[in-house]
Amino acid sequence: MSDTGRQSFTDKAQSSMKPSSQKSTAEQLGDKAKSAYDSMASSMQPQNDKSTSQKAGDAFSNNNTNQDSSMTDQAKRAMGMNK
Repeated sequence: MSDTGRQSFTDKAQSSMKPSSQKSTAEQLGDKAKSAYDSMASSMQPQNDKSTSQKAGDAFSNNNTNQDSSMTDQAKRAMGMNK
């Protein structure tokens, strides 16, 4: 379960698994806005204030402020779904 004020893990998964070519412009813009907000919220929330599940979710979605590829991006790349 994600922390209060953060994008749910289900929403992130659904958004990342649907190819951009199948999304409307509004969906793509919404995804970018939600992702940017969630990334900002992740950066502003101290690690020791995050729940264990939020820390894991941030690591999975690369919202842990490092520059490595996220597990989601790596999986998408392996399936040929990433640019």
